[in-house]
Parts: sequence; structure tokens; C-alpha cells
Amino acid sequence: MVTLMLFRHAKSSWDQPGQADFDRPLAERGRRAAPLMGRYMEKQGVVPGYVACSTAARARETLELATREWSVQPGITYDEGLYHAAPSTMLAMARSIDVSHDRAMLVGHNPGMHGFAVELCGGGDGSALRRLAAKFPTAGLATIVADCAWADLEPGVGKLEAFCVPRDLE
Repeated sequence: MVTLMLFRHAKSSWDQPGQADFDRPLAERGRRAAPLMGRYMEKQGVVPGYVACSTAARARETLELATREWSVQPGITYDEGLYHAAPSTMLAMARSIDVSHDRAMLVGHNPGMHGFAVELCGGGDGSALRRLAAKFPTAGLATIVADCAWADLEPGVGKLEAFCVPRDLE
């Protein structure tokens, strides 16, 4: 059994017109939400052992602020391929996670993150599934369990264990 956590970057800033999308930092709201979600993960005991994170500034900053709240630091890989990755790319990345990790997290962007989460979940709490299907907000976290090895992940094999957004914690 494996647990895959999908963490969308927190709210980014649009304060600098003309700034490249890749370089946009977090907005103040995002700088508050990321540690809030980090504390949630710590409190729930779901800190991942491994994280693959987009190299975009807002994703890196989200992860950095969240990990400050964790008592154990995971192995982290920054992967350019997660920048606006399609669901199929995220599935390939998840399938390649080392078998030594039973809980891992991808930090990325919509619309791919939302599409991948919905595609992977074949079951779970009905209310959480409906919320996830409707929207994957910034700093949202989907926790998906699958009764298989990483290499055997397929669309529909996951069960949505939890879906949390910053608003749930405020």
C-alpha cells in the first residue's frame, strides 16, 4: 500500500506585471496558507518521506514554508517536469517513486494536479470526492491511498483518504 499526497502550490502573486509565470512568488495569502497546511500535515501524522516539487518559484516557496512546520524532513527532488505537468506526466513520476517510500508527495500546479487527483481516485469519502471534483484550490492537499506498489498505479486505483484546503483550517 502506498500513499500519494498531491499538494497544489499556495496562492501566487500577480503584483509584478510582465513577470514570467515561472518566477511568480507567493502572495501574502499564500505565505500564510503554506505553513498552515504544513502544520496540518504534521498534526495529522502524514508528513511524506519523499517529495517531488516543481521548480517554479511559487511551488518551491510553498514547500519551503510547509516543511518548516515538520519535525522530520523528507528527501526532496525539484523536478522541472512538474511545472504545469499533465496528469499522464504526474502518473509516470508517481510510478517511478522508490519502493523504500510508502508515503510521497508531489507539489505542482493546476490544471494537471486537479486532473491527476480526480483521475487517480476510484473511491473514497463521497463528500470529499465531490469537493475535489469541483475544485482543487491553491494550497489544497489531496491524500490518496492505493493498495498497490508505486509502479502499479493506474487511474482509478486510489481511494481519496482526505482532501483539505486552507479554508478548512481557518
